[in-house]
Amino acid sequence: MFKKLFAPIDLTKGKIYKVILLFAIPILLSYIFQQIYTLTDAIIVGQNLSANEVNGVNDVGSLTFIVLQFAYGCSAGFSVVSSAKKGQNDENGVRKSFAIQTILGFIISIILTILAIAFIDPLLSLVGLTPSHGGLTYESAKTYLFIIFLGTFFQVFYNQICSLLRSIGDSFTPLIFLIGSTILNIILDLLCIVVFKWGVAGAAIATIFSQFISAILCYIYTFIKYPYLRFKKEDFKFDFKFYFEHLKLGLPLAFQFSILGIGLITMQSTIVKFDTTIAGIVIDNGPAQLAYGAINKIQTFLMCPLNALGTAMLSFVGQNKGANDIKRIKKGINQAIIIMFIIYIIVFIIAMFLLIDDTFLKMFYSIDSINEKTAYLGLLNLLSVMPFFFLVGTLFILRGSIQGVEKPFFPFLAGIFELIARISMCSFGPYLFTNEISTSLDLYSNSYPYIVTCLADPFAWLMSLIPLFIGYFLYIYRPYMHYKKEISGLVNRKTA
Repeated sequence: MFKKLFAPIDLTKGKIYKVILLFAIPILLSYIFQQIYTLTDAIIVGQNLSANEVNGVNDVGSLTFIVLQFAYGCSAGFSVVSSAKKGQNDENGVRKSFAIQTILGFIISIILTILAIAFIDPLLSLVGLTPSHGGLTYESAKTYLFIIFLGTFFQVFYNQICSLLRSIGDSFTPLIFLIGSTILNIILDLLCIVVFKWGVAGAAIATIFSQFISAILCYIYTFIKYPYLRFKKEDFKFDFKFYFEHLKLGLPLAFQFSILGIGLITMQSTIVKFDTTIAGIVIDNGPAQLAYGAINKIQTFLMCPLNALGTAMLSFVGQNKGANDIKRIKKGINQAIIIMFIIYIIVFIIAMFLLIDDTFLKMFYSIDSINEKTAYLGLLNLLSVMPFFFLVGTLFILRGSIQGVEKPFFPFLAGIFELIARISMCSFGPYLFTNEISTSLDLYSNSYPYIVTCLADPFAWLMSLIPLFIGYFLYIYRPYMHYKKEISGLVNRKTA
């Protein structure tokens, strides 16, 4: 039984909803454990550091998103090639793809590290943090960001090996290593922050070191478990066409994920304005930043099952594309949408329970950091976004599916639409109800500027679905209808 858990799942066979769920559950648990670490880290940081240090860590979430999601997008895109090779039962092709992914991952991690560290101050200024106006919040953010960027290499390779394993149908192994990484991360957090008193630097060091250990162990396990994935000399022979195939699928998804970070930065910088005086000084214990930081973590956690479903569809569609089974792809998407709506109802109910007695804030901050305004802004944020969570669920499924049929342009275009929508809503929406955003704005009598800022997320999800639906129609629905006509024609000829 235990051996079966580690066995890869053939996504081209069996009842569709069953294989999707069996494959998605370990991915979901992986994301949940990842978020458990993120939440635990936030709790440890929130309970042991000052509110300004907490805000420093919260404020750079969108900045780390840009860099790390670029790497994650590359890994996800590259894995489409290995998924297709797996669907064709081409083990040599899977191994060669793995070798190319490793080379490209090494190059990408070096470039990202150099660029990210070189542009730390300009990046921080994008979220409204500068040496002259940011104070302790700025110093904390810069320290945390510098260490996280130094560890880009480990995070790239950890994401890459997990994507590769999922592409061949093994979603359980990444879960096991993630559980180990999460436990190690929490232990190191307690040591670095509570025992050694290293502050925000301790939180960053714990994250990087735990991912370093997990990446190494995961690679060792992969080579032991799957002998056909052990590299051969000929796998590293330069093949322009095969390299281009990986880059063609990886880079658009990487830019798409990274582009989303620019929109998140715009949103974060708008939130910071609610805690900024007319003179341009970011106030201590900013309630808007604290509320947004807590809600952002909760929503990211509740998004895990939807995200896992989208990741599962990437491999499901990729393998079935390799097997040339468009009918199974179409049915898989339909059943995934039904599963998504069931998940949406469950996470919406959970979110409503977290509103009771300000639980959503008390999870992350000490009592003296929470005030009435923080609770009020957090409430507005959660109630503005949660009813529209089905939009992001649909987005994840369609994005993964279209990427799986090797049409990266439409997911990339969806990222552009999402970016434009989020920036437009944050840049213009609040000013329909006020002339200036600052601490002088009374959000009790005029909450609309803040609510519109929060609604930037649902609006961005809605706009990104436009190109995804077009891609779905052109490359999944239309080929499926053509396939149905062909089958119908064959049946009619046989009957005649």
